[in-house]
Amino acid sequence: MTSLAAWVSIGAPLVGAAVTPLLARVHPRARDLGALLCSFVAAGAALSLLPELLHPERLPVEHTVAWLERPVRIGFGVLVDPLSIVLANVVAVISFVIMVYCVGYMKGDPAQTRFWMWMNGFIGSMLLLVLSSNLLFMFMGWKLVGVCSYGLIGFYYQDQRKYWIGGPPPTPFVKPSEACLKALVVTGLGDMLMLGGILLLYLHAGTLNFLELYATAPTWLATMGASPGMVILVSLLLLAGPLGKSAQFPFHEWLPEAMAGPGPVSALIHAATMVKSGVYLVARLVPLFYYGYWVAGIGEAAWFFYVTAWIGAFTAFLAATQGLVALELKKVLAYSTVSQIGYMLLGLGVAGLAPGLLLDGYTAGIFHLVSHALFKACLFLCAGTVIHAVRSYYMTDMGATRRALPLTWGFTLVAALSLMGVPPFPGFWSKDAVLLVTFEASLPLFVLALVTAAVTACYTVRYFGLVFHGKPSAHVVDTARSSGYLNDGDSSMRLASGVLAVAIVVAGLGGPVLEQVLHHAFEVSAFDGALGATLAAGADSAAATRADESSSHGLVPILSVLFAVAGAAPAYILYVTGSGSPQVLIDGSPVARRLHTFFWNRWTIDRVFTRVFVTGSRRLARWVAHDSEAHLDHLVHRQLPWLFTGWAQRLVDHLRADTEELLYNLSYVLILFVMLLTYLFLGTGGG
Repeated sequence: MTSLAAWVSIGAPLVGAAVTPLLARVHPRARDLGALLCSFVAAGAALSLLPELLHPERLPVEHTVAWLERPVRIGFGVLVDPLSIVLANVVAVISFVIMVYCVGYMKGDPAQTRFWMWMNGFIGSMLLLVLSSNLLFMFMGWKLVGVCSYGLIGFYYQDQRKYWIGGPPPTPFVKPSEACLKALVVTGLGDMLMLGGILLLYLHAGTLNFLELYATAPTWLATMGASPGMVILVSLLLLAGPLGKSAQFPFHEWLPEAMAGPGPVSALIHAATMVKSGVYLVARLVPLFYYGYWVAGIGEAAWFFYVTAWIGAFTAFLAATQGLVALELKKVLAYSTVSQIGYMLLGLGVAGLAPGLLLDGYTAGIFHLVSHALFKACLFLCAGTVIHAVRSYYMTDMGATRRALPLTWGFTLVAALSLMGVPPFPGFWSKDAVLLVTFEASLPLFVLALVTAAVTACYTVRYFGLVFHGKPSAHVVDTARSSGYLNDGDSSMRLASGVLAVAIVVAGLGGPVLEQVLHHAFEVSAFDGALGATLAAGADSAAATRADESSSHGLVPILSVLFAVAGAAPAYILYVTGSGSPQVLIDGSPVARRLHTFFWNRWTIDRVFTRVFVTGSRRLARWVAHDSEAHLDHLVHRQLPWLFTGWAQRLVDHLRADTEELLYNLSYVLILFVMLLTYLFLGTGGG
C-alpha cells in the first residue's frame, strides 16, 4: 500500500493534465473540478504516507518496474523513505491548497484550460522527481518540471503591457516571454552540467538507483577517489543542477524575473516546490560525500560540502540585500526565497564540515525546507490577493490597505513573523536549527548567517509596512474610488491563505516535536545498508563528544532574536510608524546612497550576465548573420555558381564554333569503336 500511494500521488496530477482539455469540452466547471480533484487525490495519497515517519524502521520501501534489461538494467520505480515522504507532502499538500486559491484568482481568465494543464503537469512532474528511486527518472521529472515552469512563468506570453515586470524607468522592464526564456536557459545550463555528473557517477558506480548507490558506496567511491580530481569534478557537476534549479549563486538571476507569472504560480514554483528540488537532490547526495570524506578518507569529497555551505551562505546574504531595495511586492518575496534556500543549503553543507554533524545538519536543512514552504506559500498567496485588489505590482502604489484587507493583513503577519524567525513560529525553530549546526561547524559562516537574519527582518518589516501601513498611495485611492472598495478576494482565496496561516501556527507550536520526528526518522532509515551503519556510528560518537557543549547552545537563539530585532527596529520606525523618511536618510549619506544603488543594480551581477551572455550572444548572432554568413553566402551562392556557369558557357561556345569538326571526330570514334567490338567478337568466336 505504501508504494501504491506513491504511484497514485505521481499519476493523479499527470492524468489531470491530460484530461483537462477533454473536460473543458464538457463544461468549464467540470474542467475546474477535475483539475482540483486530481490534485486532491495526489495530496491524499501523500498524506497517507505521513504515518510511516513515526515508524521509520519499516522504511525504505522501493517498488520498481523493469523498464530496460539490456544493454544496461534500468527500472522505473518509486522510493518511499523519510526524505521522499517529507518532500512529497510539501509538494502535494501545499500544491492542492494553491490550486484551491487559483479557483478564485483565475476566475474569468480565457486561458484557464491551459493554466490547469500546466499546473497539474507541474505537480505530477515534481512528485515524479522526489519519489523516483533512481537518478535517471528523477532527471526526467527534473526536466519536465523545467518545461512546465517555462509554460507557467510565460503564461501571459502575449506580453500585454500590464504583465511586464521591472522598472520603473530608467530600469528596464521584462516581458513574460523573456522571463520564461531566461528561466529555461539558466536552469537548463545547470541541468546539462548535472547530467554530465550523473553519467560520470554511473560510469564509476554502475548503477543510478539511490539505495544501490548507498549500499555500494564503499566500493565505487574508492574507485572514483583513485583518479585525482574526479571526485571534485563529479561534485561540481552534480551541484550545478541544484544551484540552477534552486536559484543559487551564480545561477540566481532567473528567479526575480520569474515573477512574471500569475500570483499562484509564484507560490507554487518559487515558494513550495520547484526551488526545493535542488535542496532535495543535495540532501540525497549528502550521505555519499559525507562517507567519502569522513569515513573513506577521500579529501576531495570535502569540496561538496564547502561549495554547498559557502554558496548557500553567500547567496542568502546577497539576495537579502536586494530585498531591502526592491519595489515590486513579489520580487521582494522572490529575493527572500533565494535567501532562504541559501539557509537550507547552508544547513546541508555544514553537515559535512565536522565529524558527526550529518544528522543535525541534514535535519536542520529539511526542517527549514518544510517551514519555509508553509510561510512563503502563504506570503505569495497574500501578495497575489493584494495585487489582485490594488492592481499594481509596486509597493509604492499600495499603503494603508490594512483596513480594506484585514484577513490578508492577518495572514501576512503570521507568515512574516515566521520568515523573520520570531518565536514560536516555525521559522524560528528551523532557522535556529541551521544556525546552531553552523555555529558548531564554522564561525565565519555563522556570523554571515546571523547578519543575514538581521537583513531578513529589515526587508520583511519594510515590505509589510509599505503594503499595509503608512499613508494610502494615490493609486490605492483611485483604485478604491473606481472599483467601489478593496477586499480580501474570492472565498477560495481567503480559504487557502487562511489554511496556510493556521498551519504555520500549528507547526510553530509543535516545532520542537516536528524536528525530533524528522531527526529520528532520518537517523533510523534514511541511509541504508553498510553506509547507514557506519554513518550512524559516527553520529553517535560525535553526539557524545558534543554533549558537554550544550551550555553554549542557548546563546544561538538569543543572538538570533537580538539580530532580528536589530534589523526590524529601524524598518518599523521608518515604514510602519512613519517617523522618518527613508529617502532622506539615503540622500543624506553617501555610503547609504552607494549601497542602495549597488543593491538596486543587483550587485551588477545581472548587468554583467546580460552584457556577456545576452548582449554578447546578440552581437555574435548579428556578426554571424551580417558579416560571416553574408560573405559565405556571397561565396557559395554567387561566386561559385558564377564560376561553374562561366566554365559551362565557355564550353558551349567552343562546341558551337567547332560543331562540324566535332561531328567528324565523333563519327571516327564511333567507327573505331564498332570495329574494335567486331574484332573482339570475331576473334573470340574463331578461337
